Formats: sequence, C-alpha cells, structure tokens
Amino acid sequence: MRNLLAGDSPWLRRGSHVLKWLAVLAACYLGGVAATNLAPTVAETSQYRAVLRLDPVPRHSPVLHAPTIVGDVDVQFASPVVAPGLDVQVAVREEITNLFTRPNVDIKALQPSNDEISAAIGQAARGVGLRFVLGAGAIAVLLALASHYIRQRNTRRHHVAFVASAMVVATAGTFAGIAVTYQPARFAEYRTSGVLGVVQRNAGLLADVEARATQVTPYFRNLLAVTQALQQKYVAGTVEGPPSARFLLVSDIHGANQYALMRTIIEQEDIDAVIDSGDLVNFGRVQEGDAAGIYRSIQSLGVPYVFTSGNHDQSSPTDRAVLARMARIPNVVLLEDAAGGLRELSFHGLRITGFNDPRYFGDDNADPTAKAKPAAERYNAAVADEPEPDLVVTHEPYAAEQVERGRLLVNGHIHTPALEGNRIQVGTFTGGGVVSHYSEGAGQELNGQPYSFDIAQFGPSCELTSLTRYSFRNLLEGRPAYDSVQVVSGARIDPYRPPATVQQPGQTQPDPEKRICSRLEDTTLRPIPVAASAPTSTITP
Repeated sequence: MRNLLAGDSPWLRRGSHVLKWLAVLAACYLGGVAATNLAPTVAETSQYRAVLRLDPVPRHSPVLHAPTIVGDVDVQFASPVVAPGLDVQVAVREEITNLFTRPNVDIKALQPSNDEISAAIGQAARGVGLRFVLGAGAIAVLLALASHYIRQRNTRRHHVAFVASAMVVATAGTFAGIAVTYQPARFAEYRTSGVLGVVQRNAGLLADVEARATQVTPYFRNLLAVTQALQQKYVAGTVEGPPSARFLLVSDIHGANQYALMRTIIEQEDIDAVIDSGDLVNFGRVQEGDAAGIYRSIQSLGVPYVFTSGNHDQSSPTDRAVLARMARIPNVVLLEDAAGGLRELSFHGLRITGFNDPRYFGDDNADPTAKAKPAAERYNAAVADEPEPDLVVTHEPYAAEQVERGRLLVNGHIHTPALEGNRIQVGTFTGGGVVSHYSEGAGQELNGQPYSFDIAQFGPSCELTSLTRYSFRNLLEGRPAYDSVQVVSGARIDPYRPPATVQQPGQTQPDPEKRICSRLEDTTLRPIPVAASAPTSTITP
C-alpha cells in the first residue's frame, strides 16, 4: 500500500508511460497539420490551381471542403477509420485566358480531364505528405532535444526512440486514414451552396449555361466547369452501368400550376416518371385543379405520374372526387384508387406501392399519428405476404413511419426536405402553393416555403445509387434560380444490397436471386391480391 501511495506501482508507471506517449503522438500530429496550414500545398492542372490544407480534427465522415467566392463545395466521405478533413481553395490560372482567343470554345474545353485530376491528386498527396512529415518531425526533434538536457545519459537514447515511435505512428496513421478515405467508393454526399448551386449532376444545365454565355463572366463558367469535373470524379465514378430508372419526387403542389418547370426538369434530367406524394390542391375541390389547368398540365408531361392523395385532396372523410378526376388522366397511376383498392406498380423492374392519406381538409389536426394508423394497418395487412416493395409512397411522415415492409419510404406534407434512415421526406415543389405565397407578411412581398424537389436514381441491380436534392427560388417572379444542390449516396439511404452473382461451372443462365432492373422492363399495374393470383394490365404513358 505504501508503494502504491508513493506512485511506485508498476501499473501506474505503465499507465503514465502510455499517457506520455499519447501526448507525444498528439503533439506530432498537430505539428504535421500545422505545417500543412503554414505552408499549404499547391496542386495544378493546365488551367486551375488548388491550395490544400489539412483540417486538424479527424472524423469518420471527413469533408473535402472547397470554398470559392461564389459558394462552397463540400464532398463528404464515409470512412471505416478516422481521417482529417481537407480544405481546398480552387482558383483559375491566368493561362486559361488563352482558351478564350479560340473560336467556339465550349464548356468541355474548360474541364480538367480525369488524367489531369489524378495527376493533381498525386501532386497534392506528395506535397501534403512532405509537409506533414516535416512538421511532425520538427516537433519530435524539439521533444528529443528537450529530453537531452532533462534526462540522464542512460535514458536519453530510450526517450529518443520513444519520441520517434510516436512520430512514425502519427505519420503512418494519418497517411493511412487519408488513403483509405478519399476514394470514389467512399463517397457519401456532395453539397453546394450559393451560386454554385446551379451545377447539376449531368451536362444538361452546363449546356444551358453555355447557351447563356453572354450573360455570365468567363470566371463563373470556369468555376462551373471545375465543379462539374469534381462531381463527375466522385459521384459518377461510384455508379456501375446505366441507370434503370430516374424518378422526379415532388409533393405539396397546393394548386399552383408550375408544371412548365416540371416539364423542363423531366427533359433536362432524363426523368422516367414523376412520383407525387400528395396535396395537389388546397381545399379538396376538383374545381381548383380545373381552374389552374393542373390536370391538363399533368397529362402534357409525357411520363407516368404516380400519385397518392394528401390531406388537402379531399374535403371530407369520404370525398374522393379529386382521385376520380386524376384517374381520368391517361398517364396518372393511382397507387390507391378512388374505391380504396391498393395496387402495385412494376416500373423498370422496381416494385412501387403506397396508400392515400385518410385525413381531409378541415379536420381538427389533432393526433395525426393515430389518424394515420388505420390506413397504415390496412396497407401492412395487404402487403404482408407480398414481395417487399422497393418504394412505398404516402403523404404524411406519421403514416410512413408505421409502414412495416418497404425498402424506401417517400412522404411529403411537412414542406421541408429531410432524410431519416430509409425515409425520404420531399419538400414542396411550389413553395407551399399560391395560397401560402400570397399571404402577406410584415415587410415581405411574398411569404412561403422554399421550393424543392428530389431526383432518385436506381442502378441496374435495382439499388438506389443516388438522391439529388434541389432547392430554388424566384419561380413566381418568372426567374427560377437554384440555391443549392445536394447529392447523397444511395448506400446511405437504401438498406438493399444486390446479392453477388455466383456463376456455377457450366451455368449459362444468370443467378435467379440476383435482381435486374432496366428501362427495357415492362411497366405493369396490378391490384394487390387477396387471393393467390390477380390480373395485370399494361400501362401506356
């Protein structure tokens, strides 16, 4: 006991030794990070220059942060280990002005190639690594020199090895974390803010920007080009094969006919079908949609329009007039019809089901979870023995949260986009509609929610590959502009993982357990059966 109180316990000595080693390890790590910030690394392509620094706080979800004068770009990675974040400042080199002396320059000429990006990444890795080693080594040398004057001669050599081992571990651990983390396969999310929100995931918008070249500065076009190249490097590189389906997810139209914009999105984004999770009108009256020309506009979209009704789409508990009117539109698919029949849409190999909101305009809005329960229980009982749906669409989150079987859940109602596990909450496409927008607010001309929509893309193995979320503004003023674009890796949302194909010797047929989804697959709609079989009918878009 006397030895323990005196601090002579071997366990205490070992514990103290470990704590000192960890302190030296942290000091070397911080010294290396500080060196990358005091003397940042410069990596260049033929037209762009990037300045890189390490973020000192290691995380399991590090972010590659690229601030620009017109907005920020953040690429988030999901890592099995902790790794420091990267701060990257992108600038345009003076040499790019040579391009503008050429006739008919296009946006592709401004984009760095994959080889250039890979070479720049290698240049950046070497520069950051060298600076980190020098910074960590400087701290290690200072600690070793301090021990030279403090320690006795017979312990100095031991202490130098002690410090050197901490430096090696700090350096190797940091390099390993960066190498494992910053790979396209680890991509988790892509987000932009400010003016850079106009960048979309495909080349459609860039072509549109190019057509308006006289309205933007060359510098702005350069930033779009380099951002597009980064997005293609980290997002498109994670998808194998062509997409099987691209869905435009919208909700809460609320009587505002903004389908001209929806048609533009469908054309530019190569959309296969629209999924609307309800609240098409405000007061549950068919006349609202007729007066606004909504039904005619839906028919003009040219793609299937999958629909479940919301609490504003009926004026009483038994009113189904809006559903009956929607059923008369050739390209509308009702997942629950006006008679209450539940149906499964098979679209490009994906199974889509859903059910209507039991609430109505004018109810007391009390305990929506309890009000959604009968409809959710009815749906759960109907699909209990069915193959698990790939998408389940309903209006309110309180109903979606009660669904027992479904890979992905889609709802609206809240007017704010959100993600909660496998539940995708879609914002309002029209900013809450004309009633919301033209309510007067103190000191405001218009008062409403942000406009937003989502695009869900599925791969050839029926998996969700990405969810792209857009928010925009100035639609009522006739000058729509994107505020932000967020691309989320489907692996973060979709619990489904395609089974690996096991090719047996002599096997010529594909593995029957491996699902294949394709735009060539038939599109059919069938009642969810109560008996063992039920007829199917072909849908004509």
